[in-house]
Amino acid sequence: MKAPPPPAAPETPTFDALGLKPEIVEALTSLGYEEPTPIQAAALPPLLAGKDLLGIAATGTGKTAAFSLPLLQHLKPGAAAPHGTSALVLVPTRELAMQVSEAIHRYGQKLGVSVLPLYGGQEIGRQLRVLKRGVDVIVATPGRALDHLRRKTLKLDQVRTVVLDEADEMLDMGFADDLEAILSETPEQRQTALFSATLPPRIASIAERHLHEPVRVRIEKEKLEAGEMPRVRQTAYIVPRAFKIATLGRVLDLESPTAAIVFCRTRTEVDELTTSLNGRGWRAHALHGGMSQEQRDRVIKQFKSQAADLLIATDVAARGLDIPRLTHVVNFDVPNAPEAYVHRIGRTGRAGREGVAITLLEPREHRLLRNIERLTGQRIEVTAVPTVSDLRARRLEMIRSSLRETLVGGELDGFRGIAEDLSSEFSVMDVAAAAIKLLQEKEDEGRESNEQEIPQVSAPAERKFERSGPPGRFGDRAERPSRGPRTSDRPERGERPERGERPERGERPERAGPARPQRAPEWNVTRLFIGAGRTAGMRPADLVGAIAGEAGLESSRIGAIHIADMYSIVEVPEPDAARIISALKGSTLRGRKVTVRRDTRD
Repeated sequence: MKAPPPPAAPETPTFDALGLKPEIVEALTSLGYEEPTPIQAAALPPLLAGKDLLGIAATGTGKTAAFSLPLLQHLKPGAAAPHGTSALVLVPTRELAMQVSEAIHRYGQKLGVSVLPLYGGQEIGRQLRVLKRGVDVIVATPGRALDHLRRKTLKLDQVRTVVLDEADEMLDMGFADDLEAILSETPEQRQTALFSATLPPRIASIAERHLHEPVRVRIEKEKLEAGEMPRVRQTAYIVPRAFKIATLGRVLDLESPTAAIVFCRTRTEVDELTTSLNGRGWRAHALHGGMSQEQRDRVIKQFKSQAADLLIATDVAARGLDIPRLTHVVNFDVPNAPEAYVHRIGRTGRAGREGVAITLLEPREHRLLRNIERLTGQRIEVTAVPTVSDLRARRLEMIRSSLRETLVGGELDGFRGIAEDLSSEFSVMDVAAAAIKLLQEKEDEGRESNEQEIPQVSAPAERKFERSGPPGRFGDRAERPSRGPRTSDRPERGERPERGERPERGERPERAGPARPQRAPEWNVTRLFIGAGRTAGMRPADLVGAIAGEAGLESSRIGAIHIADMYSIVEVPEPDAARIISALKGSTLRGRKVTVRRDTRD
């Protein structure tokens, strides 16, 4: 007896079949939308039915349409009272606010829906004029929305729909209290949708408090068939801090990206790296929160129009960017949280194309890479820094490709005379080799500074951060990279080591015996920003003593410590971060109150 055929997979419903208003379907058709993406197919039915929703899906999966279309379906255009709104969408950055606002406007253009983005850096006079009339949909960053609530220029008592987009990013940026304050101003009887790329405990807690019996939707990463090329090739290079820029330049030369975003941790780093890469022949533009909105818009427009090869940016400034031609994402600094890594690399490898994610990390940051691997469930290949020989081989390969294209293209008659004349005196092989040599020398012009060998650093053995002696009796060991070859940790010629990295007199750790290998920590780490540094007399002993004494955290669980002139950075276990922040805010360091928060510097 023949076995019955397996049941056919359910077909993805069309936008028309979902019951959307004809005006919305017409707008989607004109925009080229054919069928819903997986997150849209899963989220649209419950949202259209008026249910709350908790959606977990990566960046670039179509979340904006997933919440915008039901929002527009339920909307009554023009019903908002003065200073009021019918729908509120909260997003982490101004770039995402503009992008979501534009999308909602396009989807609802045939409905006559009014949409207003609210974000910092925007002329507040215009915002006040539009808010006074009432707006159907407001797309806002939490800070600016709270500002208008306090001014009494925004009222949320008539809101019917609230959307939290990129909720994990908003929490990472320190908006938790702002979100609570904003949601407290909205009616109990509302529809709420929360979208996030990940589901850490903090997101689950918000969902439990503010969503009513939500439908949970999770779109897993597409599983690859055996032998199929992965969408994003992930590679990491371990390199001393002094050689990171040289390594980046070399890797970019080898990869030859069509377009790449290079992520840095601070604005200063963005500006310095942009200057350096432009000096190496790349067309690089900076993008960070210290720029005016006009400057940022101009940079993004130039990058999208291919007037630039590289965009050097901070996480916050680049949030919400969608560049279809993007081939590479480079982490010049390892992101503070594993979730940030997921956000970054999600910008490439879309629409079936292969993307490349490259990470440069210092030896002491190796465990941060392990945290990322635990979150993503994917192994990141750690490979050797390209050598001068690798670079020259790549250039020769590019020359060969260019010559092949020229030979195939033809139109060589004007040059045959020279070739024939030389071939009567030299062999044809020597003539061709001489031409290639000239091409290579032309390629190498101005690259002498990039021809030094970069020290190879091995990955350190994974172990807990070790200290010899009791808490409070050690120097700045946490600030130093793990010891590799002697040349690895030396600054480049002409650079001076940063002051303050030598242990102070009387605080040198006791001499320890051979290090015993230990298992890597089983917890994710996060960085805390402490608003006091060397200028205030801050020492590692002060930080360890305060965290261990006030928060009750074992000193062995405190990670790397970096003390700058005006601030300090401490690595602590992610599950203990909130408790430590709360404890330190209620105490004093070096005799005074200091700012303590997660390190989200832009």
